[in-house]
Amino acid sequence: MVIYTSVDQVFSEPVLREFESFSGVRVRAVFDTEETKSTGVLNRLVAEAANPQADVFWSGDPVRPFLLIQRNLVEPYRSAAAGSIPDAFKDSEARWTGLGARARVLLVNRTRLDGRPAPVSVRDLARPEWKGEGAIANPLFGTTTMHVAALATQWGEEGTRAYLDGLQENGVRIASSNGEVRRLVVAGEVTFGLTDTDDAQEAAASGAPVDVVYPDQEPGGLGTLVMPTTVVQMRGGPHPREGAELIDYLLSPAAEVYLAAHGAHMPLQPGVATPPGVRSVSEIRAMPVDYAEVAKVLERIQPWLRSWVGL
Repeated sequence: MVIYTSVDQVFSEPVLREFESFSGVRVRAVFDTEETKSTGVLNRLVAEAANPQADVFWSGDPVRPFLLIQRNLVEPYRSAAAGSIPDAFKDSEARWTGLGARARVLLVNRTRLDGRPAPVSVRDLARPEWKGEGAIANPLFGTTTMHVAALATQWGEEGTRAYLDGLQENGVRIASSNGEVRRLVVAGEVTFGLTDTDDAQEAAASGAPVDVVYPDQEPGGLGTLVMPTTVVQMRGGPHPREGAELIDYLLSPAAEVYLAAHGAHMPLQPGVATPPGVRSVSEIRAMPVDYAEVAKVLERIQPWLRSWVGL
């Protein structure tokens, strides 16, 4: 069977090889490159619509599958393995299902804090007491774009624009990537930055003087944005039975155990063991978002995001 995936190859390939050993089904995987992350295989799936080559798409985020759903390229599949996954992380019409997730967190340099209380909210990036001390990745790309779109579903587009303008006024550094945010914090060039749990966990595991803060966890607060990877069955794929078998495996606790241990992905299945520093989704207050609405907003805000970064 054939799977296209935008999940980092270093994490996804071992899971697929384990499925081969477990099932006896041969898997041919097509991976996104770093240069075309999240768009290369997606564009290929769209281009192949008249003659589907892939059986399954495993997306690194919960937004891209909606571009396929809008084009009627997804075959609904309700896996028995998804029964204990929270409803917030799967489609009621069985068109997509989430598994191992990343979250948007604050990575904080303890040395630069110098005894001050750590920031606890994404709003702290815009607060005067942290002027010149924060960093985010360019919001035109990657998970930062999705985060801005998710905030816009909570605060409205005008409120989110005002927030971004506040970041500029507060001297927040705009890094090229989440990995660069991690580097800035570890090096002590900024006190804290907004990044993903996999980058934050890498920094913490390096022995750097950093803490990982899940933002907006106070009762009634906004909550932390959770971004599950998502799996869909492609309509008209050449190996539907084997594709469904792979989906069942990806949604199993075994796959989430591996993703947690090697990629710091947060399990969605209850009771899955996690290594030190990695939380299960059940342990945090997740931002209540409609991923379909986030996908719509993401497309709509692109023009003013380009203007915001000066393009």
